[in-house]
Amino acid sequence: MCGRYATTTDPGRLAAELDAIDETSTDNNGGFANYNVAPTTQVLTVVERHAHDHPDDDPELRIRRMRWGLIPVWTKAAEPGVPVKGKPLFNARADKAATTPSFRDAVKYRRCLVPMDGWYEWLVEPDARAKGKVAKHPYFMSNADGSRLYMAGLWSVWRDRSQQASEPLLSCTILTTDAVGELTRIHDRMPLPMPQEHWAAWLDPDHPAPATLLETPSAESVAGIVARPVSSLVNSVRNNGPELLAPLDIPADTEKAGQISLL
Repeated sequence: MCGRYATTTDPGRLAAELDAIDETSTDNNGGFANYNVAPTTQVLTVVERHAHDHPDDDPELRIRRMRWGLIPVWTKAAEPGVPVKGKPLFNARADKAATTPSFRDAVKYRRCLVPMDGWYEWLVEPDARAKGKVAKHPYFMSNADGSRLYMAGLWSVWRDRSQQASEPLLSCTILTTDAVGELTRIHDRMPLPMPQEHWAAWLDPDHPAPATLLETPSAESVAGIVARPVSSLVNSVRNNGPELLAPLDIPADTEKAGQISLL
């Protein structure tokens, strides 16, 4: 699964790098870095869409903010303009999304990329402070060279159909797959990376994506992703700063026990 991640991506800079249109709001006071992204947060996504007023023109890459936690289009309104609170659909299994009612339309028509620096996962390990007990320790998975990751995602547009002037609510989910290679030590699931050579097919708004793009990647394709222990500060969403990614000192006896075999 992927329930927390970090991103320091400036949407304007991202748009320039990808030759995309920046459609994000400018009222966030420049606070684009988020070291503890949690579900329901507004997150950056990359989509490819036609212009509304020129639907026959070629589609263009667009940077958009969306709520992390997909809201299916058929969701009813709890009150005017507010969807009923349902399951927190922040992840979707890549192997089942095409047949799952909440995601199958998005698989066909609304696929996106979710840029991130890396994601967090918690590993149950022996507790060094209490013999015979275990503790959950957070790890951060990221590219060893520090480059940005792009994960496969799906998105949706929800409107309150009872309100003619209802504003659209954009939301997204991150696709997950079986963990592979060394990452299996941390968790049995991981977000599905989308290599740049597959972006055109994945983001194409006019054609379904090849089913092969939803398959579990090879261990070789994610060999550049490394895992390292980080501070337990990430356990609370109230904590949000670069200190969450600071290197964590590992006691020598823990290293000898094989607890940092991924480093």
